Amino acid sequence: MTNSAPADTESVHQVDVVIIGAGQAGLAAGFYLNRLRRDARTGRIPAAPSFVLLDAEETPGGSWQHYWPSLELFSPAQFSSLSGYQMPINQGPNNPGKDHVVEYLTTYEQRYALPIERPVTVTRVDPDEHAFVVHTDRGRWRCCWVISATGSWNLPFVPDVPGRETFEGTQVHTHDYAGPEPYADQQVVVVGGANSGAQIAADVLPHAANVDWATLREPVYLPDHVDGRALFQIASRRVRALAAGDEEPVSVGSLGDIIVVPSVKAARDAGDLVSRRMFVELTPAGPRWPDGSVSHADAIIWCTGFKHDLRHVSGLAGLGGGEDDAPRTQSPLLTASVDHPGLYFLGYGDWCGPASAPLIGVGTWARDTVAAIAAEFASGADSEF
Repeated sequence: MTNSAPADTESVHQVDVVIIGAGQAGLAAGFYLNRLRRDARTGRIPAAPSFVLLDAEETPGGSWQHYWPSLELFSPAQFSSLSGYQMPINQGPNNPGKDHVVEYLTTYEQRYALPIERPVTVTRVDPDEHAFVVHTDRGRWRCCWVISATGSWNLPFVPDVPGRETFEGTQVHTHDYAGPEPYADQQVVVVGGANSGAQIAADVLPHAANVDWATLREPVYLPDHVDGRALFQIASRRVRALAAGDEEPVSVGSLGDIIVVPSVKAARDAGDLVSRRMFVELTPAGPRWPDGSVSHADAIIWCTGFKHDLRHVSGLAGLGGGEDDAPRTQSPLLTASVDHPGLYFLGYGDWCGPASAPLIGVGTWARDTVAAIAAEFASGADSEF
């Protein structure tokens, strides 16, 4: 259930839990908080924390609604679901695409009548006498717990390559890539050796006159049979192994960088998806390669990743210092902030829970995060509302 946010920017609303973001991570947390609310209605527990999801998007689907048209999941639908509701099987031979996922997430939030306010942009989170005040462009929410689930889509990263500002062709990041059609008959350079680089290079290849795929090192493909489900299982085993004291459990990263989805497999097996070592600078005409040669390029597509979108909590003291300067989190509940009790980070990547970014993995960490909040709420020590 999507509600209109309050128009009064000076209004203050009181709620126990604020979830920032209603993409897949936010919805997963909302599901478990909604289950507590249901248990309270049926008398299984005395009471449940109130909650709201604040979403900056105008429509459901999180960042999935902005991805490029040919993007597909790494796993079949039956292994790509959030808790409580299985993703419907998609039509066609490939894994579900972006539109299928958006439809699923839309149905999910409606199915559970989650209390979502949109569009609401959170500008900052401040500490309060009891917990937090969440400031937005549509009012303020005072709460005891905050679950930050904003992902990384809105902070694309482009490396500071020498000469980048002099290049006379077009430059786009994965964030703004809308499909291969604009690159018909062009000389294109795709930069990035991970999944998005491989997929977008494969996407552009049939349309462009030429595609140079620039990577820092030789791309490493996962075995063809390994998909998102297998990666989640490996990440889960790693969590259990670390908890048991195994210092060197198998990690996802040790298997490779690129999941071999059908489009990538076809381009690779045809011999078309071939990388070359990253260029050393950009000239007005195009990249200068390590051997000193310069090639003409009409367009550069930067598939160079994103940064965690944590601007709304950047004013909180003590954040940073963890992996990739991410906020420090506790063990074993890796979503819990070390520096600000009551603040949780969900779905950003391994630093806040192995396999917590994809659909298949975020539910486990959402469940454990909500369980921690429920225990604190039941104790009555922290909830003021």
